[in-house]
Amino acid sequence: MIDQLDALMLARIQFAFVISWHIIFPAFTIGLASWLTVLEFRWLKTGDSIYAEVYKHWVKIFAVTFGMGVVSGVVMSYQFGTNWAVFSDKAGNVLGPLLAYEVLTAFFLEASFLGIMLFGWGRVSKRMHFASTAIVAVGTLISGFWILSANSFMQTPQGFMIGTDGLLYPVNWLEIIFNPSFPYRYVHMITAAFLTTAFVVGGIGAYYLQSKRHTEHRRHGQVMLGMAMIMAIFVAPAQVLIGDEHGLNTLEHQPAKVAAMEGIWEDERGAALRLFAIPDQKNQTNKYEISIPYVSGLILTHSFDGEVKGLKNWAPEDQPPVAIVFWAFRIMVGIGTLMVLVGLFSLYKYFKKQQFSPNSKTFHRVWMLMTPMGFIALLAGWFVTEVGRQPWTVYGVIRTAESISPVAAQQVAATLIGFIVLYVFVFGAGSFYILRLIAQGPKPYEDPADDNFYEHSVTEGQGRTLSGDSRPAAHSKKEPEDLDTPANDSDDGGLR
Repeated sequence: MIDQLDALMLARIQFAFVISWHIIFPAFTIGLASWLTVLEFRWLKTGDSIYAEVYKHWVKIFAVTFGMGVVSGVVMSYQFGTNWAVFSDKAGNVLGPLLAYEVLTAFFLEASFLGIMLFGWGRVSKRMHFASTAIVAVGTLISGFWILSANSFMQTPQGFMIGTDGLLYPVNWLEIIFNPSFPYRYVHMITAAFLTTAFVVGGIGAYYLQSKRHTEHRRHGQVMLGMAMIMAIFVAPAQVLIGDEHGLNTLEHQPAKVAAMEGIWEDERGAALRLFAIPDQKNQTNKYEISIPYVSGLILTHSFDGEVKGLKNWAPEDQPPVAIVFWAFRIMVGIGTLMVLVGLFSLYKYFKKQQFSPNSKTFHRVWMLMTPMGFIALLAGWFVTEVGRQPWTVYGVIRTAESISPVAAQQVAATLIGFIVLYVFVFGAGSFYILRLIAQGPKPYEDPADDNFYEHSVTEGQGRTLSGDSRPAAHSKKEPEDLDTPANDSDDGGLR
């Protein structure tokens, strides 16, 4: 089968494979970092150790997820130089600085405080540790800002000029960064990350509430499910409204993508909503179509007789792969609808005071079944976005066929197979470790002064000798210092 594919198709498959793995981890860390900030705030506010226990459990999962996101992101960036060197050359003057800003403003910020967040519990003051968690959370949002800005430029480019050498040159950075689709795509993506995380956390919380092996984790499950329910009740419906605004923006700037999403071939007034169809791109029609009149036209134009352009307005070579976009869109919308329904179910259970009851087995099983759905919707949404942009890498400016490096199909196929084997091994091991952490459940909270990660091998007397302190070592018994209290600036300069 590989012999029948050319280098372009193989390079596209390879990039799709790598980015599909990669996007899962940053989205999850964006949601987890913000949730961990809320957890630690609740602990500081209430003093209830249950929040500390849940925090310390999930911060381990965050660390593994963050690491896998970094590894997969590095691999993805290398492809710009190996498989897509022509694209990098043409668009690098615009996209290069945007990606560099992400490293300078977000990744350095995250890396600087991630160590305190992961290993500073009990070694810095409570406020300093909370500030570190919050800064990491802000860093993930800033990272998403620059990545989504760069990707949105590829969807709706502006603020640039094409030089005589065929390269793109920035003219107005504000127009490049805040291109027409960026605000909608950024809010839509961040909200999707929050919802994805909420349904993972809520599903695992529901599992703790029902599992006979985790009777000691019932309260932890209540915290997880209770906070996830808030997101399902309020944020899932908000995502529907955000998605509607994003769709209207896409209709304005990328009408071919919307036509593919809706499976519309001819111009239609009062366009019907295709519930089911098998798009036949070769014959420019749909097979086995089941539709509801006027619904798509009402959604897209907010009018019963509004016109939606069909795919036949574009030459076949300028149309995106319709079947992939059509079905990926329905998967995304279908899961989004399920999230709203689960939110309504959660609201009903809340008013009945049954959300944590052991007898609410159906309710908890629904949440458990929804655990992976956010990831599936996330991937489906990215397939709509990226496949729907085809046949362009920069929409209307640089074609995908003009972006590939001069590489042989056999070379791309070999690296693709290598990536598949390596990813299954590395990320399979990481995922297995995360599942083991979930199976173990949160551990009881201990006093931070006893929360030691390592033992010093230098005695007090040896330490004083090495540091040049001539004072005699204190041999009297002394109460252990509370490492979680704010440092005394007059003693150590506030270094703690």
